[in-house]
Amino acid sequence: MGGLFGVTSHHDCVRDLFYGTDYHSHLGTKRGGLAVVNEEGFTRSIHNIENAYFRSKFEPELSDFSGGNGIGIISDNDAQPLIINSHLGTFGIVTVGKINNINELGKKAFSRRKYFSETSGQDINPTELVAMLICEESTFVDGIRNVYASIQGSCSLLVLTDEGIIAARDKLGRTPIIIGKKAGAFAASSESCALSNLEYEVEYYVGPGEVVSITADGYTQLKKPGEDMQICSFLWVYYGYPPSNYENINVESVRYRCGRTLARKDDIEADLVSGIPDSGIGHAVGYAMEKHIPYMRPYVKYTPTWPRSFMPQSQAMRDLVAKMKLIPNKALIEGKRIVFCDDSIVRGTQLKDNVQILYDYGALEVHMRIACPTLIYPCEFLNFSTSRSTLDLAGRMAIQEIEGKDDKFLEEYAQAGSSRNVAMVEKIRARLGLTSLKFQTMDDLVKAIGMPKEKLCTHCWDGSSWF
Repeated sequence: MGGLFGVTSHHDCVRDLFYGTDYHSHLGTKRGGLAVVNEEGFTRSIHNIENAYFRSKFEPELSDFSGGNGIGIISDNDAQPLIINSHLGTFGIVTVGKINNINELGKKAFSRRKYFSETSGQDINPTELVAMLICEESTFVDGIRNVYASIQGSCSLLVLTDEGIIAARDKLGRTPIIIGKKAGAFAASSESCALSNLEYEVEYYVGPGEVVSITADGYTQLKKPGEDMQICSFLWVYYGYPPSNYENINVESVRYRCGRTLARKDDIEADLVSGIPDSGIGHAVGYAMEKHIPYMRPYVKYTPTWPRSFMPQSQAMRDLVAKMKLIPNKALIEGKRIVFCDDSIVRGTQLKDNVQILYDYGALEVHMRIACPTLIYPCEFLNFSTSRSTLDLAGRMAIQEIEGKDDKFLEEYAQAGSSRNVAMVEKIRARLGLTSLKFQTMDDLVKAIGMPKEKLCTHCWDGSSWF
């Protein structure tokens, strides 16, 4: 996914920028970057963070940065921030999202004899493409309108100038931007939880498609928000950090409600409840509170040397890393009937190994409760559950086994309680070796979040979306 952070201050912004950006490390695994501007110009640094902390990469360089305005990024793909020289002046830019028609837009640019100097792998850098679209117009606001009109997918962004920051949220609000305020400074952040320890108070939630100019003295609306919203539901289920709020709805509170709903619709007997660390914990706590069953930790994440999930190139190595990070506690497993809660099942390969370990350590029963419906559609907007093959999704793999094709009767398979949905869940349960498996229904997930369904993106589960 990725997360962005920006600061504009009457004083040096580097400390706040450094820690604020670092608080987005859970949102990306590949690149981190910072850029600041002062009277002498722009300073920028980008590092690979696939197998290292953001802090460890950037802390030695902080003395090289100074200035009152800055932007930072944790990215899941391209190298950012970029510094652009144009008729609009020199500016820095960071983006979060996914551009599905990037190849078409690139070909259009080439036909007009434009070129790209940055790459993402061997491809066009999405952030440079966004900068090019902005620079096609005579103002930043009109340029951002051009971005919204041109791309298919999603894009939220920060533009850094020597006057301050321009924040623009995706036209359907799929990713959030929150403005924070403290004496002498304002910040823009993907995560509200990045603000509190830096003494910022949440001031404003930027609306879908809204564009805001931010300086150290305040913020000004440059483009009004649109009426339509499709914010990613997975922010509350999985992506978001527990203390964060989106649309003033707290992540951890939603997870408690998800767990409670799963518990109210469950009739199994169990000795303990646990959550798959870390994103399953809140759901499990809610389940345990509702059922009055003890919450325990039969699996514990080993954080001293496995603090984050770096991204090895092979799936086999990723599975090994995931296994090595979780240590089973036999004293809490042997002879027990265990309910595990998790945010989702994507492929299920790592979960299958973890379930087998529980049986090897003497578990009598292993029940899995999932906080969202079955994933059937790859994400088109935020790089979640993306795959070159839909068969990498456990739901589509089950459909393939039942139908001989993975794209038949998808609407029926997405309908909770339908005969095909029940058959799909049973296939997944059997493949994972679980005693029982239940997924949250769409209606219950929407109620747990507390927003109208038409304002939520639920494409991963039911294929519905506005492009």
